Amino acid sequence: MSDAGVTFGFNRFDMTSAAGFASSVARGEALGYQHAFIPSSPLLVQDPYVLLASALAATRVIRVGPLLENPVIRHPAVIAGSISTLDQIAPGRTTLTLGVGDTAVRTLGLQPARVAELRSGLKTIRSLLTGEKTLLGGVKSRLRHARAVPVWVAAGGPKTLRMAGQWADGVVIRVGTHEDNIDAALNEVRAGAAAAGRSLDELHIAMVLHTVMSEAPEEVDMIGRAIAAGYYEYAPYLFRNIGLDWNGPDVEGLRANVWQDFHHTPDLIAAGRLVSFLPDRVVDDFCLHGDGPRISRQLQSLVNRHPEISLIVPHPMQPPSPADGQPQLRFMERFAHEVMADFGRA
Repeated sequence: MSDAGVTFGFNRFDMTSAAGFASSVARGEALGYQHAFIPSSPLLVQDPYVLLASALAATRVIRVGPLLENPVIRHPAVIAGSISTLDQIAPGRTTLTLGVGDTAVRTLGLQPARVAELRSGLKTIRSLLTGEKTLLGGVKSRLRHARAVPVWVAAGGPKTLRMAGQWADGVVIRVGTHEDNIDAALNEVRAGAAAAGRSLDELHIAMVLHTVMSEAPEEVDMIGRAIAAGYYEYAPYLFRNIGLDWNGPDVEGLRANVWQDFHHTPDLIAAGRLVSFLPDRVVDDFCLHGDGPRISRQLQSLVNRHPEISLIVPHPMQPPSPADGQPQLRFMERFAHEVMADFGRA
């Protein structure tokens, strides 16, 4: 269902129960998604490894894993032990993705990992997954049930991207849709890979792309602005890189009107109205948007410009819909039928 060399993943399955998660991942597999991810956020999502295990038992080929795990709320050795256990259920079908934490740690009153902490956690996990004796707090220990699970890093900042290129098996990039920001991110990954004596071709390169599937212009405009504001909150350099200014109230003050931030607030249209001062171009610069055929064309253009990308993970950004209990699953279906089925012919 996808263009040669490009696969699709999803990160917003039914997380209300293990059975619901397994059923929705099985449906995703049937639709052509090749990766099933789940956030690791203790206060917001049920235990990710329990849900992922249920999904492996209900599917045949789809790869699964947390997107993302972090070394702040779980010790690297605990992460290594959990992902190895998961891989025993269906060997070769698991992937671990690490990151600094963001929402998962902020809801616990903690701070996201620094690059050095993430690098240390990554190196520890990779060492444990190979079965090597690894120094843990002054003690050399070995993971008895070690499995060779690939470890990716999700990143958007230059330092983290470069570190990921040097040490990870793959990189999940999250910088919006503007070609200059994507080029800058790929260049950092490339530089990190070169420092380790390898090329970009040796890494899996994925992108998380915030996506608004809607034919309603106001929904697209407001949600697109909320998405852009979410990027500016934590990565203002993405605006500077493409010649954009923030000509409005301080973003920290505006954040008091959304929960927990612009990307996670339940009312994206209201959040977009808070930043209506942003220019129209931010919608194109930070998200895929429109109906299925239009999104397919946008995605095809992006992949044509950046052939290094091998995995696309659309992130649904939908308006509030009280009458629809599973808007993200409806998005999954629609994206598969209208975008993935058409991709490569756009």
